[in-house]
Amino acid sequence: MATSHPRPRMLLADEQGQIYDDPELLMLCRKGTEWTLPRPDELIPLPEESELFLLPGRHAVGLDPDTGDTIQLDEYAVAAFIAPAHTLTGHPVYVTDEDAPTLPLFAYAAVGIIGEKLYVCAKKVDEDPRQVFTGIHQKKINKAAKELMAKFPENRLIQHLMSNCVLKYGCPAAKNLAIGRYEAPMPTSRVCNARCVGCISHKNEDSTICATPQDRLTFTPTSDELVEMMLHHMGNEPHPIYSFGQGCEGEPLTEAPLLIETVRKFRARGGTGTINLNSNASRPDAVAELADAGLSSLRVSMNSARPDVYARYYRPCGFSFDDVRRSITEAHARGVFVSLNLLYFPGITDCEEEIEALVELINTCGVSFIQLRNLNIDPELYLDLMEGISFGPSVGLVNFRKRLLKYCPELRFGYFNPFVGQGNEAEASADAPAPASASEDSPA
Repeated sequence: MATSHPRPRMLLADEQGQIYDDPELLMLCRKGTEWTLPRPDELIPLPEESELFLLPGRHAVGLDPDTGDTIQLDEYAVAAFIAPAHTLTGHPVYVTDEDAPTLPLFAYAAVGIIGEKLYVCAKKVDEDPRQVFTGIHQKKINKAAKELMAKFPENRLIQHLMSNCVLKYGCPAAKNLAIGRYEAPMPTSRVCNARCVGCISHKNEDSTICATPQDRLTFTPTSDELVEMMLHHMGNEPHPIYSFGQGCEGEPLTEAPLLIETVRKFRARGGTGTINLNSNASRPDAVAELADAGLSSLRVSMNSARPDVYARYYRPCGFSFDDVRRSITEAHARGVFVSLNLLYFPGITDCEEEIEALVELINTCGVSFIQLRNLNIDPELYLDLMEGISFGPSVGLVNFRKRLLKYCPELRFGYFNPFVGQGNEAEASADAPAPASASEDSPA
C-alpha cells in the first residue's frame, strides 16, 4: 500500500529578521510562472553550509491544505542559498511590493520544514567534495594563503588570489589553491564581450541590481606568473586542474594570445594535468588554437541552447550563438572534453522547447558533460527578461535529466569541472565521471 509523504510547512520572517514556520500553511514552490506544491522527489534536507535569506519587499505565500487556497501573509518570504553541488528544483513563492528592490545575485531555493528539519527544493548533482571545507579550519587556510604570498612575493596573480579572493571573499577555488588541492583558478581578463544580466563581477549601466558580489581583476597577469602558479599547484595535487575563466574576471578569450602562450609554455616545461577554459566560447578560431596548444577541456556557459533565449540574458557583443556552436565543434574535433555550464532555472530550462534545443546541440556539436549550475538572479527579473518567448510545460529537474539521457545516452552530469588527464580522448574516457543513469533520480 502506498504511503503518503509529509508535506513541508512554510517558513516566513518578521521585520526583525526572525525566521519561523507557520503551523497551518504548506510550503509552495515556483517553477517559471507556476505555483505548486513540491513533489517528494524534488525535496532534500537542507545541505550543510547553506544559508537562509529573508526576501525584502516580498510577502510569503502558503497553501491552506483544508481549502486549497493560497494565502498571502504580511510577513516576508524566506529562501535558501544552497551549498555547491546542488541544483534548484523550485523557487520560493511570494507576492512582491511595487517598490521592492531587485534581489542580489544569488540562487533562491524554496525552503520549508518537516517536523524540526529544514527541507529545500533541490537535488544533489555531484558527489565531489571539492568545495566542502568542513573540518578545515579557516585559520589553517589563512595561514596557507599567507605562506603562499611569502613564497611568491613577485607573482601578482598569487598575491591577488590569496589577499583578495581567500582573505577577503573566502572564494572556494582560491582556498583550494592555498591548501594545494583540486582546481586552481587562473583569472586573466579585465574585460568582457558580453553584457550578462546577472554578471557577478561588473554592474552594467542599465542594471537595477544593487551591487555585484565580486570585484573584477584590475591587472593582466603575465604568462610567466600563470605558469609559475600552475607548476606550484602541480607539485601539490596529483590530479591537478587549472582553470581560466573565474568569477572575478571578464571573458578569458579576450586574452586569447596570453592563454595560448601560457598553455604552450606550461606543456613545454613538462606540465601535466587538465587545463580547462571556462568561457562563453565566443571566438572559435582562438578555441581551436588553444586546443592545438594543449587545452584539455572547455566549459561553455549558457542559459539556453535557443539563440533568442541565450541572447536575452548574455547580450553578446561582436559574436553570436553560431560562434558558440562552432567553438564547441572545433574543440570536440580536436579531442577536447566539452562541458556545458548550464545555468538552470526551474520552470524554464526544463521545458520541452529547451530540452529539444539542448539535445540537438549536444548531439550535433559534441558535448560530453553538463554542469547543472544555478542561475544566480532575481527570479522575477529573469521571467520579465524572457517575456514574449514561448515556454511550454516544464518537466522538473528529475525528468529533465532522464529526458536528456534518453536522447543523449553518453551524456554525463555533474557540478564541477572533471579531471580529464591531459585532454586526449583516451585519458578523457578513462578519467571523466561515469555517465549518470536515469534510475539514480527515481523518487525514493
